[in-house]
Amino acid sequence: MADKFLGYRRKDGSIGVRNHIAIIPSVFCSAKVAERIAYQVPGSIYFRHPVGCSQVGEDLEITAKTLIQIGKNPNFAGVVVVGLGCERFSPYELASGIASTNKMLETVVIQESGDSISAIQQGTKYAREMQLIASRQQREEADVSELVIGLNCGGSDMTSGLVANPALGLASDKLVAHGGTSILSEITELIGTEDILARRAVNEQVADEIREIIRQTELKLARQTRNSSNPNRTHLISKGNYDGGLSSVVEKALGSMKKSGSAPFSGTLSYGQKADKKGLLLLDSPGHDGEVSTGLVAAGAQIIVFPTGRGTPTGFPGVPVIKITGNPNTYNKMRENIDLNIGEVIAGKSTLEEKGEEIYQEILEVASGKMVKAEILGHDEQFCITRVP
Repeated sequence: MADKFLGYRRKDGSIGVRNHIAIIPSVFCSAKVAERIAYQVPGSIYFRHPVGCSQVGEDLEITAKTLIQIGKNPNFAGVVVVGLGCERFSPYELASGIASTNKMLETVVIQESGDSISAIQQGTKYAREMQLIASRQQREEADVSELVIGLNCGGSDMTSGLVANPALGLASDKLVAHGGTSILSEITELIGTEDILARRAVNEQVADEIREIIRQTELKLARQTRNSSNPNRTHLISKGNYDGGLSSVVEKALGSMKKSGSAPFSGTLSYGQKADKKGLLLLDSPGHDGEVSTGLVAAGAQIIVFPTGRGTPTGFPGVPVIKITGNPNTYNKMRENIDLNIGEVIAGKSTLEEKGEEIYQEILEVASGKMVKAEILGHDEQFCITRVP
């Protein structure tokens, strides 16, 4: 079954690699009720967040778009929207945005139910009914061209740019060559590479978009640090990155961009926007791992591949996060959290090409149902919607 995987076909034609019921609060006030509903229905997950009220303008729009696109992600067979009833972002608006997928969908509003206990009972009933239907669905064969993967990294060290990110780049190239979609992000960690990336654009419009996305991020960083003349300062990278052997944001960027391989960029995406074309895309987002992963899943990623030199256990609710490391010591210390040891290249036990193929095959296996270690251990920390100050 080369270049195929087994997934769950949705009514809108998309394919999921997981079959969860998502419990999504429209506002932070309803998060606990959503959590209690999810706890009572195995196979359901919830999305805790602190937003949905007292937001205006672009900040509110990003929250709305992101929550809607999370609900649309094909890894979720059904969605129960849980609202309070007086929030700025209406639960009915959220449900309406998800409805075009024709997936199972219900809305619970606490103030209309009468109290949180009644809302939990109502939401639990909906989720149980959805789960019963979802449990009958069988996986079916799908082509790799229907996969969307997100590229994210965190806790980087010197081995990330040397082996882990380049190996992932090779896997990404193969996915794109077979018609799939791969999304690069973490714009703060691409500063200084804009001309290199722009040269890989399919046309001048995409090249200009790439340069402008990185330019705007650099301007924002300059305002935040009050250092517009020299954003390449050691203290702008995390302590963990510095301790791991990275000297500056530019050095980190030169390694970070290698996750995208050598394929041409076919387009760019704004935060909260669904991928509307195939190939390699650039997503405009900050460098915070949670905000990046959330943007990638909103863009339609069914799987995230996450190199980490220093090591991190985090995962995303309902979306498998494949952890890889280029550091053999990190793998030996964090075997229960890291899925693949790319550090075997450094140890002389494997080649970069062999590890790129191993990552590609792992993506297909995970797409077909193999659980990653973050899923097994219940890690779901990476859901975090970006904010506009």
